[in-house]
Amino acid sequence: MHLNPYGEDAVNLAADLANRRPESAAELADRCRAAGLALEGPVTPADLDRARAALDAWEGVVDAADEHARAALLNEMLAAAAAHPRLTDHTGGGWHLHYRDDRQPLGSLLFSLFSVGTALHLTGRGMHRLGRCAVAECATIFADTSRTGRQRYCSQRCANRDAVRRHRARTTP
Repeated sequence: MHLNPYGEDAVNLAADLANRRPESAAELADRCRAAGLALEGPVTPADLDRARAALDAWEGVVDAADEHARAALLNEMLAAAAAHPRLTDHTGGGWHLHYRDDRQPLGSLLFSLFSVGTALHLTGRGMHRLGRCAVAECATIFADTSRTGRQRYCSQRCANRDAVRRHRARTTP
């Protein structure tokens, strides 16, 4: 299976890694593989450091105050990850497009995936389609892939918790 490197999967992988940061290069590799990403080489501590830097930059995009700030921060990420598009069949599973150099170490690859994938996600679905859970005590990041584009919670559990809280607030004298 190929991870669609520049779509919803890249943004969901970024959210997953940002919400629970990998603690080792091996964990980073395992979680990327579990997400369907084909790894081309060994994953090193330097990859983990670069992935953490990519996640720090990406969280800045998530937490941007408005669309213009979000676009400016994302443009900085895109500039840092810039490479010309290229066709590749690096895994032998079929030709596909990459917006990055071949044989990048995983940390740099993730920086490219997160920046291009997020740009495509936001321009294709709406600049508001990244956020943090609306429950005050939950800071979980989500990529809104809902049909309506009005996701406010990271999970159904948080949505239910907030609904119960609002209901109790209305019925309590």
